[in-house]
Formats: sequence, C-alpha cells, structure tokens
Amino acid sequence: MITHKSGKIAEMIQGLEGHGLDPHYLGFFECFNRQQFYEAHDVLEELWLDCRGGTLDEFYKALIQLAGAFVHLQKERLQASGKLFRLCRGYFTKYPRTTESLDLSKIDSLINDWLTWLEADSYEKNPFHSQNPPKIRLLGN
Repeated sequence: MITHKSGKIAEMIQGLEGHGLDPHYLGFFECFNRQQFYEAHDVLEELWLDCRGGTLDEFYKALIQLAGAFVHLQKERLQASGKLFRLCRGYFTKYPRTTESLDLSKIDSLINDWLTWLEADSYEKNPFHSQNPPKIRLLGN
C-alpha cells in the first residue's frame, strides 16, 4: 500500500533488499536499534497494511506496538507505554518462539524487563533515562 510516507520509507529501507526478508521488516530493526522508534513504527506499518488478515498480521502489529511503547517512553507517557507493552506481548503469544528469524523469548524478556522497571516505580519514573536502550537482533545477525 502506498501512503504519503512511502517516499521517506523507501529512503530508509534502501539497500535492505535481497537479504531474504522484506526490506520493511529489516528496516524496522535498523530504526528500532537506533532508537528511532517512530520511524520503526512507520516502516513496518507499510508492510503490515499490505499483510492485514494474513498469518503475520498480529506479529507485525505487535512489533509496531512495541516500537510505539518506546515512543511513549520517549514522550514521558509511561502508562500508555505499559499498556502497549502488555498488548504486544499478548499478540506475540500466538506465534512460535521463532517467527520471521526473531526469537520471541528474547522479545518477551525485553517486554518483561521494561514493564518491571515501570511498575517498580508505579509508573512515576521513566526507565528510559536509566536503562540501556533496547536492541533487537534477528537470529543469524
């Protein structure tokens, strides 16, 4: 699906073709690991819009929500972040532990860590300022 953001997204995923996975999917991880969570969301959303109703629909939706949770942390919206962490964790439970070269047990640990840090301070202190930035690696990378 072509959106008003498609040109910018095409620039972000340039050079990611030919690696066995959709360049939008790979671009998500590139942006996410650079703490460009909003951009990660946008890149994967373009793929998700084309895959809605398919077998990976909720998998991509969960990753988009994961990026969204970190956008909320960056904007000091701690309750909203926690809500998205819990939502995306629920979507991931529907998929095998390894899906699209991603180890979902590591994603589950990442989500649990960030929720624990949020809940430890009753959503009063943003763990984004005291913890190492999250990184997500695909298997084989």
